[in-house]
Amino acid sequence: MSNTPFIATSVPAMPLCQQGVALLDHWGVIEVCGVDNASFLQGQLSNDVLQLTSTQARLAAFCSAKGRMQASFVAVKRENGDILLVCSKDVLAATVKRLSMFVMRAKASLRDASGDFSVYGLVGPTACADHAGLVHPWQAQNEGDTSIVQLYPTQGLMRQLWLSPNGTTPPSGPTLPLSDWHYGEVMGGVATLSAPLVDAFVPQMLNYESIGGVSFKKGCYPGQEVVARSQFRGTLKRRAYLACLLQNPPDPAATHEVAVPLFAGQEVYCGQDPDQPCGLVVQVGHHPAGQWVAIVSLQTSAARDEHLAVGRPDGPAIALLPLPYPLLEDI
Repeated sequence: MSNTPFIATSVPAMPLCQQGVALLDHWGVIEVCGVDNASFLQGQLSNDVLQLTSTQARLAAFCSAKGRMQASFVAVKRENGDILLVCSKDVLAATVKRLSMFVMRAKASLRDASGDFSVYGLVGPTACADHAGLVHPWQAQNEGDTSIVQLYPTQGLMRQLWLSPNGTTPPSGPTLPLSDWHYGEVMGGVATLSAPLVDAFVPQMLNYESIGGVSFKKGCYPGQEVVARSQFRGTLKRRAYLACLLQNPPDPAATHEVAVPLFAGQEVYCGQDPDQPCGLVVQVGHHPAGQWVAIVSLQTSAARDEHLAVGRPDGPAIALLPLPYPLLEDI
């Protein structure tokens, strides 16, 4: 049977209506210092950190021994050799604690440096004009103490991550509402693991092997055997997809309380087997015009179903949208 998902054609995603600069205060920063910082992280993360340079960032996952993601990072190398791991702030403390357990004799140290750095998101040609030389996702450049990383585009708009010490002149451009950044982040299709989803996925369930988040040529790391087996033995049965809510919730301006219709960790159900969930909502965004979108991780068989709902079998209906990047073929 084909694994081609059922993609809705009557509910196109709304284009981003604003461009500019957003302060990403929901992201934190882990600083990894010491002469062994790269070799230490090489043995802990899903991507090749030894090949990390000041011109090439890395998307990576930190997994348990069972191959389940505990955190995800954008790893950046500064000119002084320090490595910064940008991640969801709600998993940062537990991640620092767990990673620190494996330092042992390595000449490396980790700390929560969120209070020392500012993280911005840049969207559109005006905000990204000063770094037009960054073209491909995960390309990077350093300007003094500031690091800029090219992200996956959203609906044809460039997106960049800006990371600089506090006190540095912030990036120029109009202010972008954080809600607009969240919408664009979801539509870019690259999920950031947050606290409700710790231990829920192997990296391929979020398409990390297709967006530069997994290296199958590097050495061992926690969960590596499970991740490799999922890829090479054809045991992967879940993928990440884009989805949108088919019916909008009541007007937020109404006097009665309105429940948020989509949130991370929410279960997804399909019509072919309504008795048990077939997936989870991973990340959510809301367009100013009212459209709710999400990255959802689903059983590949359920992605072929025309009837998907969140929260319960008869809950709000969602429809799948095209991914903005191709998936690698399962081996």
